Amino acid sequence: MYKYCLQYCTKLRLRTWACLFFVMLAQYAHSNTSYVLSTKQEADVKTAKLTAAMAWHGSSPWVNAVTLGAQQEFERLGIEVLAVTEAHYDPAKQITDLETLAVLEPDILLSLSIDSFSSKPSYLRLSRSGTQLVLLSNPIAGFMHGEDYAGLVGDNVEGMGQAAAKLVAEAISNHGRVGMIYHEADYYITNQRDAAFVHALAQYDDIELSVQKGFVRKNQTAQLTSAMLIQNPNISAIYVSWDAAAEGVIEALRIANRKDIKVITHDLGTNNLIDMALHGNMYGTVSDRPFEIGTLMARIGAGAATGVTTPLYTQVSYHAVTANNIAASWQLAFQTPLPQILQTVLKQSQADTLTQDRGSDAQ
Repeated sequence: MYKYCLQYCTKLRLRTWACLFFVMLAQYAHSNTSYVLSTKQEADVKTAKLTAAMAWHGSSPWVNAVTLGAQQEFERLGIEVLAVTEAHYDPAKQITDLETLAVLEPDILLSLSIDSFSSKPSYLRLSRSGTQLVLLSNPIAGFMHGEDYAGLVGDNVEGMGQAAAKLVAEAISNHGRVGMIYHEADYYITNQRDAAFVHALAQYDDIELSVQKGFVRKNQTAQLTSAMLIQNPNISAIYVSWDAAAEGVIEALRIANRKDIKVITHDLGTNNLIDMALHGNMYGTVSDRPFEIGTLMARIGAGAATGVTTPLYTQVSYHAVTANNIAASWQLAFQTPLPQILQTVLKQSQADTLTQDRGSDAQ
């Protein structure tokens, strides 16, 4: 698997150091349940009167869930959150945010780096002034664990890719042709997850990955899907790198009136979950657990700030989502109530299913 991921990264002309980094990390990753603070260690954290800040790459329900998990854990441990910033996916804005946060001198900083090369000096300034840095998903080249950062938290990308392949197989009864719309940009997590999917799908003898098309911007996926349908009309399913990018795929399938093609992706988004609940094109998705990510990052930062040894890399679990477990999956991922519109759609879908079942019994 690791050899295949390296080959896939080379194909996409990705940074070799990042691929090697994740190959190494995957072999030594801790699970999210394995890092806990003892009662005494938690007491030491509370006595220390620590402060924290968060510097995120952008804003989304996923980021909000990470923030909420971190805030609740910080509050539980008596740590004051000084500021939370988001960079609108702009590396220059993130550097400005980091420089601003450095003035506050937080004991702990949680962050996902958009561009680790341009932002590296800003992160170094914080860590060398005593701030314990906990990174999300993206590593920073040359950083030493225990010196420049306290730990890295990320998804089990290999497992998520395998789960997506399993959903595809389930959706098409282990037989048929599949299209893939993958993330062609240099972004470690999606690249590794896509590679894991391809490798896992190859294990199914009667499933053929017929066509692959890459995108950089998520608004390209509708056009790519339309072209895919013209060139490969016999596909039964399409894999897409993540939820927001899959919205364009669903749109193109609706326009083409291809209700028969199932879509599998990653992450949870309201629009696609509505389609899933209504038994449309969206068959399934693989979700990580952003609330747990935030909780874990906060705990690692607290431990590091009080001298506790912290793991180099910690993976958070994932789960497969289909129409049968939407509500439970949302709660598990976000720890917030299901959006009202999704609640309404699920109730209506369940009522329709019950009516159909009664009609079948009557016949």
